[in-house]
Amino acid sequence: MIRVLVADDHAAVRAGLVLILEGAPDMEVVGEAGDGRSAVEMAVRLRPDVVLMDVRMPLLDGISATRELAGVADVLILTTFDVDEYVFGALRAGAAGFLLKNTDAESLVAAVRLVARGEGLISPSVTRKLIAAFSGAPPADPAALESLTPREREVLAGLGRGLSNAEIARSLGIAEATAKTHVSRVLAKLGLRSRAQAAVYWSGL
Repeated sequence: MIRVLVADDHAAVRAGLVLILEGAPDMEVVGEAGDGRSAVEMAVRLRPDVVLMDVRMPLLDGISATRELAGVADVLILTTFDVDEYVFGALRAGAAGFLLKNTDAESLVAAVRLVARGEGLISPSVTRKLIAAFSGAPPADPAALESLTPREREVLAGLGRGLSNAEIARSLGIAEATAKTHVSRVLAKLGLRSRAQAAVYWSGL
């Protein structure tokens, strides 16, 4: 069962999202938050698999909340805005995905499943912007790379190829839970916030 926390400051929108997610046989909405600060506190306490996060919220905006949730839960940003500051800000903060609110119910459920499996997802309408923004990969830090164990380097290579946790586990002959632990350690050692950032990092090696 995929545990989801829904964070949106509009009660009607939250209710609609909850209705859609609860309609999926493999999902359970474990909490609802009306502001970013509550979203962070609830995520830390409830440990959901995925946080569905609106960008514009009171007390703490969705991007800042996403930054605070790095390593706690995967965040799927859902917003009506696809302007650069939100797209890039969300991904720099460590969001696992970015969808527009006009996404249909079926696509929303599919996106939550992808993120829960350790994969990233970007709305097609913003992909072109990302390609342009990330065409120049950041330089790799030799000292940070040397801190990785041989196994962690193999995991980083898997992230660079866009593999999910399950796919990394199969390719290395390890348990999926072990792969997830290695991914977390790789991100921490390299100072990265998300799998997307790890893929860009790997492309610069």
